[in-house]
Amino acid sequence: MRTISQVAELTGISTRTLQYYDEIGLLKPSELTRSGYRLYDDEALQKLQQILFFKELGFKLKEIQEILQKPDFDRIKAFKKQKEMLLLKRNRTDRLIQLLSRLEKGEQCMSFKEFDLSDYITALEDFKDNSTDDVIKHWGSIENFDMFIRKIKDDESEVAKLAIQQFGSIEKYTETMKYNLEHFSEFMKTQLTEDVKEIGKQSDILYGRLTADLSEDVSSPKIQSIVYELLQFIQKNSTSVFLDKPCINVLIDTYSSDYIKNMTDGKYGKGASDYIVKAFRYYSENNAYENN
Repeated sequence: MRTISQVAELTGISTRTLQYYDEIGLLKPSELTRSGYRLYDDEALQKLQQILFFKELGFKLKEIQEILQKPDFDRIKAFKKQKEMLLLKRNRTDRLIQLLSRLEKGEQCMSFKEFDLSDYITALEDFKDNSTDDVIKHWGSIENFDMFIRKIKDDESEVAKLAIQQFGSIEKYTETMKYNLEHFSEFMKTQLTEDVKEIGKQSDILYGRLTADLSEDVSSPKIQSIVYELLQFIQKNSTSVFLDKPCINVLIDTYSSDYIKNMTDGKYGKGASDYIVKAFRYYSENNAYENN
């Protein structure tokens, strides 16, 4: 057992903060001495460690408490997700450092303003708060949507580049995305037209062909031909999508997310999502691109 002062010294968290965590029920001491002093065992320290990781990733205390109190909370699974998100955060920081190094040398680069998606991210946060039922229905849970928002934050420069390429400017992209969020329910209802059903059917066929044999090398001409078919299909049925690296990287990121991965594996078999990612990545790394 450790006293509150010992825990504070070990973790760098102030005793007042630990007292506050106790007051709000986020981290209760393992037991109290007869004099009322707080004591913490190893299990409490592990929970504190989990809390600190969530805080580092930008979660609010209320959100952390809700996550930790879930009956199906898996500590190891949470660590894996936190590791993934911290790596994304580190990658974003590395890219910003690289950009600063280029600017420091006098190179002409895009300004930070051109990478600013804060208005769009704010719209997503508002949508989450005001349309909880839609979020849970289409993303599976609030946590999945939070992961989606954090991924946009961590890949902000890449998303911004793609937005500028497709919409001409961040302002137009944000305006379109805000409109889509404001009319999300109506938009989702209109997705069940015959044309859209047919597009979905054709998409399922192509992905089914791609994942028919997961033992086949993704570099084979057969698999790469199907990937090319898929990309052509996506371009044909989407507005202003180009067969370029940023677009394919968005697809790779999509199939790497836990939510989409689970859905894809459920539909096409375990390992299908990883296989799709490998196939797209090979195409991305071995083909030249031209905007159409």
